[in-house]
Amino acid sequence: MAPFVDPAVLVGTETRDDAAVYRLDAEKALVCTTDFFTPVVDDPYDFGRIAAANALSDVYAMGGTPIFALNLVGFPARTLPMELLGQILEGGNTIAREAGIPILGGHSIDDPEPKYGMVAIGLVHPDRVWRNGGARPGDLLVLTKPLGIGVLTTAIKRELASDAEIEAAVRSMTTLNRAAADALHEVEASVHAVTDVTGYGLLGHLLEMVDASGCRARIDVAAIPILDGARAHAERGAIPGGSKANLESAAPRVTFAPTVDALTQLLLADAQTSGGLLAAIAPEALPALTDAAARRGVPVLAVIGRFEAGDPGVTAV
Repeated sequence: MAPFVDPAVLVGTETRDDAAVYRLDAEKALVCTTDFFTPVVDDPYDFGRIAAANALSDVYAMGGTPIFALNLVGFPARTLPMELLGQILEGGNTIAREAGIPILGGHSIDDPEPKYGMVAIGLVHPDRVWRNGGARPGDLLVLTKPLGIGVLTTAIKRELASDAEIEAAVRSMTTLNRAAADALHEVEASVHAVTDVTGYGLLGHLLEMVDASGCRARIDVAAIPILDGARAHAERGAIPGGSKANLESAAPRVTFAPTVDALTQLLLADAQTSGGLLAAIAPEALPALTDAAARRGVPVLAVIGRFEAGDPGVTAV
């Protein structure tokens, strides 16, 4: 069956981008996305905050500004107290208020396992949409949050993580990507491609970028920030199945230097929840971006590699 073609569709499924973008008129386009998942931490309020920040991230990754959200809920109403659901929803509402948007309803179902997330709707100028394709040879690759969330949330589930590690993981996952996106907007003419790092891990999302851009990426493993405790917990076996699957999928297209050990390879593929933005920028924009990120309180702005000519793939050194 031939696909339906609508000229108003600016971003669809072709490059596995972060959200759909639909042109309304010459000045406005809708950014539409959705995400939900099961709890990654024990505290229901924190779970709500994490899920909301994660859902809104895709709007920021497309260069958009969120305007409202809808809740998506699965909850075992017969076996868990409704107060827990109230705390989850309050967590989501807290993040929505931080983003400056209302939650205008949603949908819930009775589900044996709790699930929460959002439909997130934003606006962007049709000529200023950020896509995961467009990186150019010579561009720098920057990352705005550390890796290791998948390992740490697995350690939390196994009651292995310290209070400090839990606090750091929750802080990272509940930090909106708004400040990072705002910093990138300050150098917008030099921003050539953007995505966010979530379930497919750094390597998976970077491979999507190089496929959509038609070039290759070289990453400096030593420059990639990793959350405290993630490596130690990974050494003890607290590695989520999704991270292992990510590495298995990505590895045939990644050339690892001999110095990049197996554990580091897993961390590069670690499945993230509410991870940071991953952006390709022109090198001359780095000083201005660094200044903008510092002024806006972006927790991390790491230059982790660059793009180069060649067949799409990744070299990790």
